[in-house]
Amino acid sequence: MKYVLLTVKKMLRYLLKPLSFVPALCMMYLIFSFSAQNGAQSAQLSAEVGTGLFSSLNHLFRLDIEPARLAYYADAFQFYIRKLAHITEYFLLAVSVALPLYVYRLRGFWLLVVAGAFCVCFACLDEYHQSFVAGRSASARDVAIDSIGILIGIYATRIFGFIGRKTIFAPLSLSRRKRKYRDS
Repeated sequence: MKYVLLTVKKMLRYLLKPLSFVPALCMMYLIFSFSAQNGAQSAQLSAEVGTGLFSSLNHLFRLDIEPARLAYYADAFQFYIRKLAHITEYFLLAVSVALPLYVYRLRGFWLLVVAGAFCVCFACLDEYHQSFVAGRSASARDVAIDSIGILIGIYATRIFGFIGRKTIFAPLSLSRRKRKYRDS
């Protein structure tokens, strides 16, 4: 019975490990979809996000700011909201790329190089794609801003993985070492 359970566990692991890249593919699709919006659609989405953000802050902190003033703030901070969106979406992409690589035991400097290079290349391709969309243009500054999110995401994954290995998953690695020592 124990052999059957180990076999099933190994089969599941071999099937599920490749599927760990699905969130990265979903993030890439989402980023590509945002980049495919023309300039007017993108600006409208940013304005809606800004209005929603400032309305929420107004409600949360009970500031009683009139709607016209909220619209002004949303418009004034639209640039920063757009750049924060870049950082956030590439942070999520970096985490969704780095985490499966970490599971495949790519760690340390090489995780930074491989995941970072992949995500930065995708950011460059995304900016190139934007150059073909009406009302949009490619920007090296956006790639640099995307890279900030990428670095934060990869380092967050490394910290999360390290802490997990030393705390939550430490008993699993200890039992694996004991089995390896016992079998030799």
